[in-house]
Amino acid sequence: MSENQPLYALVFLTSLFSSTCSQGTRFVHSAALDADGRYSIKWGFDESTITFEVEVETRGYIGFGLSPTGAMSSSDIVIGGVLDGSPYLLDYYTDSNRKVHKDVLQSYQLLYGRENDTHTVLAFSRNLQTCDDNDKVITGSTVRVIWAFHAEDVGVSGPVYHGTNRGRKSLRLLNPGTSSSIPAGTAFFDLQNEEVPVPHKDTTYWCQIFKFPELKKKHHIIRIEPMIQKGHGNLVHHILLYQCDSNLNKSEINRGHECYHPNMPDSFFTCETVLFAWAIGGEGFTYPPHAGMSIGTSIDPVYVQMEIHFDNPSLQRGIVDSSGLRLYYSPSLRRYDAGVIETGVWVSLYHMLPPGMQDYITEGHCTQECLQESLDSEMPSGIHVFAVLLHAHLAGRAIRARHFRQQVELQPLASDDQFDFNFQEFQPLSQERIILPGDSLITECRYNTKGRMNMTWGGLSTRDEMCLSYLLYYPRVNLARCESLPEITGQLKFIGIKEIQEPVITWPFVIKSPKKYSNLSFTEAMDKYKWTRKRGKAFNNIVRKLPMNVRCSKIGQDEWSIQGMIISPPELKSEQTSAAVVACRNVSEIQCGCSFVLLLTACLLLILQTCLYL
Repeated sequence: MSENQPLYALVFLTSLFSSTCSQGTRFVHSAALDADGRYSIKWGFDESTITFEVEVETRGYIGFGLSPTGAMSSSDIVIGGVLDGSPYLLDYYTDSNRKVHKDVLQSYQLLYGRENDTHTVLAFSRNLQTCDDNDKVITGSTVRVIWAFHAEDVGVSGPVYHGTNRGRKSLRLLNPGTSSSIPAGTAFFDLQNEEVPVPHKDTTYWCQIFKFPELKKKHHIIRIEPMIQKGHGNLVHHILLYQCDSNLNKSEINRGHECYHPNMPDSFFTCETVLFAWAIGGEGFTYPPHAGMSIGTSIDPVYVQMEIHFDNPSLQRGIVDSSGLRLYYSPSLRRYDAGVIETGVWVSLYHMLPPGMQDYITEGHCTQECLQESLDSEMPSGIHVFAVLLHAHLAGRAIRARHFRQQVELQPLASDDQFDFNFQEFQPLSQERIILPGDSLITECRYNTKGRMNMTWGGLSTRDEMCLSYLLYYPRVNLARCESLPEITGQLKFIGIKEIQEPVITWPFVIKSPKKYSNLSFTEAMDKYKWTRKRGKAFNNIVRKLPMNVRCSKIGQDEWSIQGMIISPPELKSEQTSAAVVACRNVSEIQCGCSFVLLLTACLLLILQTCLYL
């Protein structure tokens, strides 16, 4: 051991000790994990450590865990309580058969514990990356937290089965969303359905047009939050707010109709530009102090369309919904007007995923050409992205909003390696990111279609797929959508299609040759093809290299000149390395000086106990 290593160890442990003693002031986030408020948590974190305080309505043991799926199997679990006045905490894990094992490496550190006549409170901490294969790495991605409790404490034989006192909740522990705090008395208005009868079918998109309040001067919307009717948390999948033509007739106000329906009123087709997006599991969103959505000026939204996606896979009848959005607005103006850009894969049947795939990758390009033309014209100094909503459907497993400059990859704008369809909301960026003219973006989605027998198509249903990222940014520019879609010709060629029937008069269009696909629609032909995992992987590799159709549209129904052009995907350089891998690699190289460190640890733990009970 070198002469400096004891000093380094002392500095490290002293720092750890000091930060632990001050944990009580760091619980800045909180969540109720069950619907009845029996199990709640608070937490705080820094660059390397996360600290929890758990309060549960029990005098027995408390279980808290991190799961890859929300189920018990293969989870990282900590169990503790207060027995005869003394707090205890043990680190466990479960195998693929849900059997509980005590972890050899006890990565969770008990800080304090107490109980009264009804509740038990435990506080504990751990490193974000423990380099223990039985522990889950905590990142900015979605974390599926599992919880349990029991009336009895842990005995000699281990914890008693918790029974029905258990549950799960998805959270972003390191990126928990925006604060709901806004100035008291802030004015608001509601955009709300009035007893809409939800059809007894799998998927319904319901659209209704509203008019914003008439204001004599400019205001900024500073917070938007969902108003989901009680009991409809699983029915209302997402809500989108679109800007409509400002010259609509007043008779259109509060007019509702099923979206994307052949009989939908023509006025609904003028509502093209996304103003805000909310998805299932999300809370409200508060704009940063220097930006807000502008209303009240001649170029601001007057009429808006609220689109609600009802997801009703059990085909329930007789449901009536009155959900909507609440928008808080203020005459105290922020410095910048905020906008939204939709990026990713243009929603279309041309976005297709073969069945039986464990890991299928889709890429939606916001191209260099689109950003060059639009930003050069509107904002040559670039725009500042401050939040991102990543969106996919049931097959989605991971999403990244990737950022490139001069063909070299920067840090992602946002990512979620543990995507949960039932938990989607805007992720505020810890540091705002500048998008410059000539940059490019890729929304990359990873899917799992292993249990599916037929193709999965791009589309509106939750059983269909999307791959989108919505960027909240400032200052507002005239760019609404920046997307791409792989050309269909190369996809058809893969399965051997040689010719389609022309002129195209039906949708999906019909195949002419070869004979085995003759008179089938292209969707039927794709489903008829005998897909295997090997063929699906080969198809994926081809699709990602195909020329793509560029979508580059302005606010409203206008387009930039690049819209509709066919270009090849750029050759990009990625230099990103997993921080977790690097951290564990570094840890594995530091093996000496262990006895000295253990001695210091023992000494500091004695001091720590004194600190915690002062």
